[in-house]
Amino acid sequence: MSETTETSAVLRVDSLSVRFNGGPPVVRELGFSVAAGESVAIVGESGSGKSTTALALLGLLPGNASVEGSILFEGTQLREKSGKAVRAVRGSRIAYVPQNPFGSLNPVYTIGAQLVEGIRAHTPGVGAREARARGVELLAAVGIDNPVARMDAYPHQLSGGMRQRVGIAIAMANRPSLIVADEPTSALDVTVQAQVLEALERAREVTSAALLLITHDLGLVARHSDRVVVMHRGVCVEQGRVDDVFAAPSDDYTRTLLQSVPRLDVDADAPDTTAAEQRPSLRASDLVMHFPVKGRAGRRGEVVHAVCGVSFDVLPGETLAVVGESGSGKTTLNRTLVRLLEPTAGAVELDGTDISRLPQRRLRPLRKKLQMMQQDSTAALNSKLTVGMLIAEPLVVQRLPVGERVEELLRLVGLSPDMMDRFPGELSGGQRQRVAIARALAAEPDVLLLDEPVSALDVSLQAEIIDLLRGIQVKTGVSYIFVTHDLGVLPHIADRVAVMYLGRIVEIGDVAEVLHRPLHPYTKALVSAIPVPDPMIERGREHAPLVGEVPRAQDPPSGCRFRTRCPLFATLSDDDRRVCIESRPALQADGPGRTQVACHFSDPLGGVEPLRSPRELVSEASNCTA
Repeated sequence: MSETTETSAVLRVDSLSVRFNGGPPVVRELGFSVAAGESVAIVGESGSGKSTTALALLGLLPGNASVEGSILFEGTQLREKSGKAVRAVRGSRIAYVPQNPFGSLNPVYTIGAQLVEGIRAHTPGVGAREARARGVELLAAVGIDNPVARMDAYPHQLSGGMRQRVGIAIAMANRPSLIVADEPTSALDVTVQAQVLEALERAREVTSAALLLITHDLGLVARHSDRVVVMHRGVCVEQGRVDDVFAAPSDDYTRTLLQSVPRLDVDADAPDTTAAEQRPSLRASDLVMHFPVKGRAGRRGEVVHAVCGVSFDVLPGETLAVVGESGSGKTTLNRTLVRLLEPTAGAVELDGTDISRLPQRRLRPLRKKLQMMQQDSTAALNSKLTVGMLIAEPLVVQRLPVGERVEELLRLVGLSPDMMDRFPGELSGGQRQRVAIARALAAEPDVLLLDEPVSALDVSLQAEIIDLLRGIQVKTGVSYIFVTHDLGVLPHIADRVAVMYLGRIVEIGDVAEVLHRPLHPYTKALVSAIPVPDPMIERGREHAPLVGEVPRAQDPPSGCRFRTRCPLFATLSDDDRRVCIESRPALQADGPGRTQVACHFSDPLGGVEPLRSPRELVSEASNCTA
């Protein structure tokens, strides 16, 4: 797209500066424009000023903020308008999709009531019945199934992705000229991200609106944006056409951002450490974790099938990644492995010892061999303890000598021993994550379970933490089980990957094999949904986002649990569909590689090729058995 001209600009920002409490500017002399129908992305790490810029445009900054410069929208200077006038523009001509959809929806009103209110507030003369019909159309337009019923649902009854799509539907309601989306996919799984971005694209098509996308995900920018504005510490360091900036960035900061993005399309040097004859550090055998549903949350006797018959090995010095959407059972699996949850059935062997049924007194001395690092280091670290106390605590609990061990651990994770007297609130996000890693390593575990250790970090910090974890593994020989929903990091950290869907492993194998030759339709959808930070590659890729929601774990589908969302299922004959409905696929090797896949019909060569005859299959119950 050509550069925006004065006449084509829907939004033109010049010399924008923002201060809080009269302090130094957090946004300084920023200028950019957005043309009609154009998609412009503002990118940068936390603290770059990108979200502050969005809130300044929308008139949503708090009272202690002062704004200087020009914000020209459709030829009107917004900075000269009253708060009431700006609100009127924001509700009708400028739409806002916030980062947290749950926080933007009123929990005491139905989805329909909130849609109807937004439509009638900015479209005088529209009756309640007409507004409700319009709301149903909007929900259908953003890909929400059964929109009539969803109109009567409350926000808490919808998944995160559905709530975000409701937010997009509300943004579409009055056919705005500009949609401002502030990190609309940052807290979502990769397949849900794809669905939300598809809904945003559909919103643009329906309304002909321009899009201002605030994000730190350069892959999304490559896939969905025409131009990009790169911000660093409140200043625009570079802007231009996405193709030009990504191909030849002129600023060192932009170059560093692009180099830090984990990519599926490059081969990284993951630690390849293992030999087949080694005894596993950890082995899970037919592990099952079921939860009874209590109270009003479900019907009497209902059971959540969170983990169902999961088996795998982790060898010394190896990293096994576990991936899948929310609700796939990844975190429950980790908590069951460390006996934070008591398994319903199956076994967990730690260095040859079955720990799944050990009494606590016998389990306690073995816990030092199996440690877990939680996803949110801010919540996991006691704010009232110093860094030194936090790292020493596991040593004291395990009755191990402290001595100089705390200083050794701080150096191991790249922190200075001088930080021992600091509190978690005095640390950056990256520093807190390093302290959490040091704490998890204090007792010298054989296996460390990492639950989304980089999901909350900016891209450059992600790269730092992944490099740190790899270096520690080389020095100590520790094994990792690395839970993540970001497949882009896998080539940089993992040896093997297990793909989970609704409590089961559907594919497991070497990372390179699984990513470059995925066999299960679900794995293919996950890989397809990962955006690559290269516009040329993105245009040549096929994108087939999954449709529908993950089924309820209280009532999983019979046979193949993925069949209700499987694109392959629709191409099968009636007899073959019956196989998927009636028979549960087991993990089995497919082809010469080490990959195992649980699919009755995989298509490694692009066609539909049965792995075994339907007559050879034995019908199984849909629920896993103990």
